[in-house]
Parts: sequence; C-alpha cells; structure tokens
Amino acid sequence: MADNEMAGNEMADNENDDIVLDHPNGWTAYEVVAKFLDEDGWFPAPIDGTTAFRSGFNGDSGKFRVITHVNVELEQLYIYVMAEVNVPEETRSAVSEFVTRANYGMRIGNFELDLNDGEVRYKSSLDFEGQELPNRLISNAIYPAVTTMDRYFPSLMRVAFGGATALEAVAEIEQPPPA
Repeated sequence: MADNEMAGNEMADNENDDIVLDHPNGWTAYEVVAKFLDEDGWFPAPIDGTTAFRSGFNGDSGKFRVITHVNVELEQLYIYVMAEVNVPEETRSAVSEFVTRANYGMRIGNFELDLNDGEVRYKSSLDFEGQELPNRLISNAIYPAVTTMDRYFPSLMRVAFGGATALEAVAEIEQPPPA
C-alpha cells in the first residue's frame, strides 16, 4: 500500500511539470516594452501590481490615456487608448452603433465601449508567444491605436454629445478624399 501511495504522490508532483511558471520570454518582453516606452518619449509609469504601464498621448483632437500591458504568462501585448470622457447613458446605444460601424473593416485593432460606465477605448494587441518582441512590433501596435483614436474621436463625440447619427459620423471620417 505504501508503494501505491508513493506512486500516487509522484504522479501528483509531476502532473504540472509542463507548466512554465517563470515565463522568461514574457518577462524579457516586459523589459523591452519598458525600455521602448521610455526611449520613445512615452514617459511610462508602471501600474502597481501589474505588468502594465500608464502614459498619455496628446493628439490633434484630444488627450488620451494609454495603457500598455504585457501579459507575461500568455506572451501577449495589449495597447488600450482611452478617451478622458465617458459616454452618457442616453447616447450609449448610438455610440455602440458608431463603434460597430467604425470597427467594420479595421485592419489593426478595434474600438470598445463599456455599456456599464460609457468608457470608450481603442485596443490593439499582438501575440508574441515563443518569439522575441522587437521594438518595431511595439511601435506597430501603439501608433495605429493612438492615431486611430485621435482620428475618430471628434466624430465619436458628435454622436455622444452632439446629436449626430452613427452613420453620418462614420461616413464623414471614412469618405474618400476629394480627387
């Protein structure tokens, strides 16, 4: 009986041997992101208890909060660009339509709307599992996110606060330039 108990304990001790607990590639990526943000002038502030950084972006149409999060365990990078204003409850359905129309055809990233509090954000992400995370990919994730939020923000605000329809607002942004 003691042999069976020991065999059972050995199996229990070894059942999670394939799970990597230290995630060296994820932690290396975290350090690379920190260095990139610092050297690229984002003035990153680490968010306590997370593997994320807070920074800001001053665009042509507004100021935005930028969260750059390295999911160390999953080896993924998330960029969130948030407007400093929340959509009022009474216009959230119209803004939800705006977000849906704007997202259709987006190549990199997407808008998100929190229907509970009205937060609007643009998200860009990438999976670097098993690969080094080079500066070029960080740049390719963060810059389209901030420029897209900046580009769409005035029209989004017209829907949220100015009575514009989602159809009008998105068409205004996405119309082809005059010939």
